[in-house]
Amino acid sequence: MAGLIEDYALIGDLETAALVGRDGSVDWLCLPRFDSPSCFAALLGSDAHGGWRISPAGGGPCTERRYRGDTLVLESDWHTPTGSVRVTDFMPRRHRAPQLVRIVEGLTGEVAVRGELRLRFNNGRVAPWVRRTGHHRVAVAGPDSAWLRVPPGVHTFGEDGTTVSEFTVHAGQRVPFTLTWQPSHVTAAPRADAERVLTGTLEYWRHWAAACRYQGEWQAQVLRSLITLKALTYGPTGGIVAAPTTSLPEVIGGERNWDYRFCWLRDSSLTLSALLRGGFREEAAAWHTWLLRAIAGDPGDLQTVYGVAGERGLPETTAPWLPGYQGSSPVRLGNAAMHQLQLDIYGEVVDTLQLALAAGLPMERKVWRLLLALMDFLEKHWREPDEGLWEIRGERRHFVHSKVMAWAAADRALKMAEATGLPAPVERWRTMRADVRADVLAHGYDSGRGVFVQHYGGRELDAATLFVVKTGFLPPDDARVIRTVDAVRTVLDHGGFVRRYQATGTDRRPGADGLHGTEGAFLACSFWLADALAMTGRPAEARDLFGRVVALGNDLGLLSEEYDPVARRQLGNTPQAFTHVALVNTAFALADS
Repeated sequence: MAGLIEDYALIGDLETAALVGRDGSVDWLCLPRFDSPSCFAALLGSDAHGGWRISPAGGGPCTERRYRGDTLVLESDWHTPTGSVRVTDFMPRRHRAPQLVRIVEGLTGEVAVRGELRLRFNNGRVAPWVRRTGHHRVAVAGPDSAWLRVPPGVHTFGEDGTTVSEFTVHAGQRVPFTLTWQPSHVTAAPRADAERVLTGTLEYWRHWAAACRYQGEWQAQVLRSLITLKALTYGPTGGIVAAPTTSLPEVIGGERNWDYRFCWLRDSSLTLSALLRGGFREEAAAWHTWLLRAIAGDPGDLQTVYGVAGERGLPETTAPWLPGYQGSSPVRLGNAAMHQLQLDIYGEVVDTLQLALAAGLPMERKVWRLLLALMDFLEKHWREPDEGLWEIRGERRHFVHSKVMAWAAADRALKMAEATGLPAPVERWRTMRADVRADVLAHGYDSGRGVFVQHYGGRELDAATLFVVKTGFLPPDDARVIRTVDAVRTVLDHGGFVRRYQATGTDRRPGADGLHGTEGAFLACSFWLADALAMTGRPAEARDLFGRVVALGNDLGLLSEEYDPVARRQLGNTPQAFTHVALVNTAFALADS
């Protein structure tokens, strides 16, 4: 059975990622890309759905674990009655084929170690045929093959569909295992010197992390978040996935389970903004290129979400053979949000382009043409209802957040036109900015209660209305802003943190969002509230809230999408880019307050 969501560590090679539990089991890995079918899916079922455990023969969780400095190399230590052992896990940046390397190191005494490799291709569905060739065990099924390289002297054998390795490690001894994936028609896997690629992986991450320019009191948390965001970047194209997992539930046993292994324009834009603030400009240039490729064509055909290489077709299906994380079904593959209209993404994209320009990236003509096309579409369609930031599966509505982000798009476009002097319909943009503002104030504000609401004609509150102050739509000393911040803080409170909105669904009846049940506190929204508190003159309260949210991270500083303050556990896909972006941006905001 899968561990708690917060039990998992992240390793990756900038093309895919694996989750490693405290018990030394790799329970999730998709190969060769983030959005490929998994070969380890125990996270969404049981050991029978694939995983790779290496630990002392007696099993149990590790005694302690850590990342080695500012890297993505994981070290897990077990202290046993006979000695201590360490497993170092990492994925080197690939030159040809993806590899997962695990080095078992004796620290003291001697420890009997057992490894159990259970490959299940096609999302836990297909057990491969396994054969021995030299020091390799080769697993083949359909288009997939995996090559396990075992060092000499390690007893390895097959047992009930599992490749088992048993050996004793002594103090000072290092025993490396390498798992390599490649298409099954390729007849030989590249060999890797585990120690050499470990050195190269450590050097890469240390060099990358050294560019971080945040120097505040939360430096460790900010840098770990930035490393995590970098790990969610698909290196070959610059696309950024929302999370490396699918279908980790927003409530245990519920249906709010989604596939996040794709590139949302919103999440990618916000991730890029955090990386830019952290001092990482190379990612901005790569994202610019990805964006131009992904959305080439008619702006009216703009999708909310794309594949890591810009693919448009991401049909949503289910995997009924997987029972889901702790029985939370369905397990979804693909995401139907690709068909939704989410007008806020135009604002997020334009805002990020403006941030990149302010950070010193030149405004290329092709990017400017893209901006003009996006603004032309938004100018014509901002008055329409949409599915909004939260991707509701009910009827379209006029969401206040979507309108505010349309305002932000016009505002940032005007700023870029002024900064660059490039040709633009500035008078039309000024008119649009004024019109959107007037529309929101007329229809998105409940004058009786003195607060902004989730959507026109509604009374429900939504944490996304905090963007009224975060974007500069209204000044922070405006009474309407202060009342909205206080209302979000009170009405959407969930154990001291913040829900996204007032979910009205029950187990038997779907709510206005088209879904049954409720969910946990949304961690990014809690960071947004900290931003709003700081902006409205309450920095001490903002810092207190920020510190409490950061403390929800696991022992490695990783955060998922949501948190259940009753059960005191993380919920949703993990690690979540949206959450770590908010952490970084709030840390910078508090440093300036």
